[in-house]
Amino acid sequence: METAGDRDRPAVRLLFDAGISGKQAEMRLAERGRDIRNVDAALISHDHADHVRCMGIYQRKFGIPLHVTEATYAAATGKYGLGRIDDVRLFRAGQTLRFGPVSVETIPTPHDGVDGVAFVVDDGRHRLGVLTDLGHVFGGLPELIGSLDAVMLESNYDRQMLATGPYPEFLKARIAGPGGHISNVEAAQLLRQAANGRMKWAALAHLSEQNNDPFLAVETHRRILGDEFNLYVAGRYAATGELRV
Repeated sequence: METAGDRDRPAVRLLFDAGISGKQAEMRLAERGRDIRNVDAALISHDHADHVRCMGIYQRKFGIPLHVTEATYAAATGKYGLGRIDDVRLFRAGQTLRFGPVSVETIPTPHDGVDGVAFVVDDGRHRLGVLTDLGHVFGGLPELIGSLDAVMLESNYDRQMLATGPYPEFLKARIAGPGGHISNVEAAQLLRQAANGRMKWAALAHLSEQNNDPFLAVETHRRILGDEFNLYVAGRYAATGELRV
């Protein structure tokens, strides 16, 4: 994400997670007129491969500082062989980070990664949530969403698709369990409960390739939220269009 800059408030450019290749990240940003080498920081949510496996490349190739908890960094390094990383800046889950005029709240989550966090970006004018890999709807989450102007919210799976899909039973149980992900219905209910006139839009994120479908996710949210709520879907294979708060 990029905050709007002016004479007194320079723009701040942040990346969240590093699961896609450096080449893909560079290309997708370039398609939107952004140079990945201008990114001020990459913030890592947890140690699962689709969030960390390329963070060494981001740092070495593009010079991006990596912000990550000590436990997540140790787990990712041990599992994925990330190579030499020269600029790692450790934070504690629950800590608020500062990037010039922008603060980033790190929210501990019960997802089954090591020391996982979600993020809220606050530039003093607007609040944007980057809330994926949540585990389950934990205490305080509805109130947190109610404080936001916009949110990228996990809407990982459709309950029927998961139940009848090809995954083994242990994996189905893990996804639907307290350390897994939240479903389309749970995400929509969260937005219905927590969203108010302040929230401008929600982008549904981290949709499962096997256990969800973008059209089905939107249909489920529309059924619960109605037609007037501004909804988008974050694409899996291409950059999503620019969203402004």
